[in-house]
Amino acid sequence: MQLPNDYQTQMTHLLGEEADSFFATYQEEPSRGLRVNSLKLTPTDGKDRLPFTLTPIPWTDTGFFYDHHKDRPGKHVFHAAGLYYIQDPSAMAPAEALDPKPGERVLDLCAAPGGKTTQIAAKMKGSGILIANEISRERRKALVENIERCGVRNAIVLGEDPRHLTTRFAGWFDRILIDAPCSGEGMFRKDPATMERWSLRSTQAAAELQFSILEATAPMLRTGGRLVYSTCTFNPRENESVIHQFISNHPEFEVVRAPGVNHFSPARPDWANLDPSLNHAVRLWPHRLRGEGHFICVLEKRAGEEGARQKPGKLPPVHKEAAHVFSNFAKETLVEDIFPGPYTLFGDHLYHIPDDLPSLKGLVVERPGLHLGQAKRKHFAPSHALALALKSEEVKRRINLSPKDEQLQRYLRGEALPYEGEKGWTLVTVDHFPLGWGKVSGGLLKNHYPKWLRSEVV
Repeated sequence: MQLPNDYQTQMTHLLGEEADSFFATYQEEPSRGLRVNSLKLTPTDGKDRLPFTLTPIPWTDTGFFYDHHKDRPGKHVFHAAGLYYIQDPSAMAPAEALDPKPGERVLDLCAAPGGKTTQIAAKMKGSGILIANEISRERRKALVENIERCGVRNAIVLGEDPRHLTTRFAGWFDRILIDAPCSGEGMFRKDPATMERWSLRSTQAAAELQFSILEATAPMLRTGGRLVYSTCTFNPRENESVIHQFISNHPEFEVVRAPGVNHFSPARPDWANLDPSLNHAVRLWPHRLRGEGHFICVLEKRAGEEGARQKPGKLPPVHKEAAHVFSNFAKETLVEDIFPGPYTLFGDHLYHIPDDLPSLKGLVVERPGLHLGQAKRKHFAPSHALALALKSEEVKRRINLSPKDEQLQRYLRGEALPYEGEKGWTLVTVDHFPLGWGKVSGGLLKNHYPKWLRSEVV
């Protein structure tokens, strides 16, 4: 791997005697990790039930290294069922530092493709409000798909410039994660294409953008709240220097000790002759642990004006016909009234939304809540997102298949299956984990697995 000359000079200067061991990691394969989705199963169950060779990742209870040469977890049906998320081991650390709790209001500001969002959602256990924001329209598609695959019920997906959120959510969030866009130096080994976009100039441009994001985001955190800033880059310009500039402008914020100090290295304020409190931030180095490069800084807001109390916002109303067809579907299909409302309609698509969400009027809204399905004139068609957000015991009719069942492969290919069961919408599960919908009629389970997902999953 041919590293940019300016980058080699930069890292040699920063690391000194450690530079040789650091550069030697570029001759090694990156470590591979997956994170068990605790919305669906516990880490212990995951280690016991997932058919892979798994070794615990020290800085998270739900993460495991796997053997890339032996296992292909992305191709397994359990991935399609959302039982885990394939994620770089180091990338699991920022959400651990954020430490969100059930019932809180949380913002993941630069959220795509959704690894940290789904990790936060699992920690929130379906309670509270999680807003995942991603300004890139293309990247939002992956974000929504991953949120839905992992069965997240309490997420709203927006597509806004942070500056457009500042006033709307002033003092509203308990916790905010900024996994900031950066020059990506920590990803060179994993994604060599990142090197082609790197230059010293790009690191300066990234630092300016990162600071502007922090400035726009700070007013959205309540007093006593926690903000985690992270990057996947090494140079202090985008890390320690950005934080120093920010806390110089905002004395109400304090750098606090990041968790994981037993596994990570302290930040290096001395590289820029800055505030020694930045020693509380941490760096993840590939020559010191099994993972890629990361920087993590935890900030807490010690003082400041409280945000104005936000009134619940209004979203497009739900007409009687839509409410009626969903109510009929719920009574016929679900064991109990799991989604009592409120709801909103985008076109004929029905969403379950939080009841105390501020107004989203004027914002780019990709997903206002849990997508329940399409409310057509005389019937309701449940969404794939709803199937994956349910537990098998919450549905009256279900058919369970084993991972090695030939019927499962037929279902994943989009074929109808012979099935003499009660008529109506039926949840298809694999090892009792929801996978998608079918509809029983005339001795057949008609296939409603999404066309874009149909493939030869093993």
